[in-house]
Amino acid sequence: MNDGKRRLVRRSGGGRVAGVCAGIAEYLETDVTLVRVAWVVLSIVPGAFLGGLIAYVAAWIVMPDAPGAPAATAPAGRRLTRSIVDRKLAGVCGGIAAYLDVDSTAIRVVWVILSVVPGCVVMGLVAYAAAWFIMPDETTATTHAVPSAA
Repeated sequence: MNDGKRRLVRRSGGGRVAGVCAGIAEYLETDVTLVRVAWVVLSIVPGAFLGGLIAYVAAWIVMPDAPGAPAATAPAGRRLTRSIVDRKLAGVCGGIAAYLDVDSTAIRVVWVILSVVPGCVVMGLVAYAAAWFIMPDETTATTHAVPSAA
């Protein structure tokens, strides 16, 4: 019953919890780490944490699980990783800067500004800690990379 259309499905075999972000990344043809970090950061906006958690559980219920083996969720190009060279703490901002090809100081300043918006300081720290956990470092990502066909 495949009519050639792409389907949005969970990839529970390739996911951290239920495969929701892995399925979204596959559907959008982007890096799963980028989707995970975006979900966490958007969920930590003041007052939205519970909403982000509810949205994840709802997506878990609504999205069907993909049959068969997990598909590759990362495009053949670059991946979002923590920097092992450009780091002040864990390399999160350095990795985001490398992925976006911008200055890491700009990313750090934006993160700090968004973290000190009234009520966001704790959540900015929580978002950083979550990104630290979610984002693999450069060495881990390169040792587990799938060789290209080129």
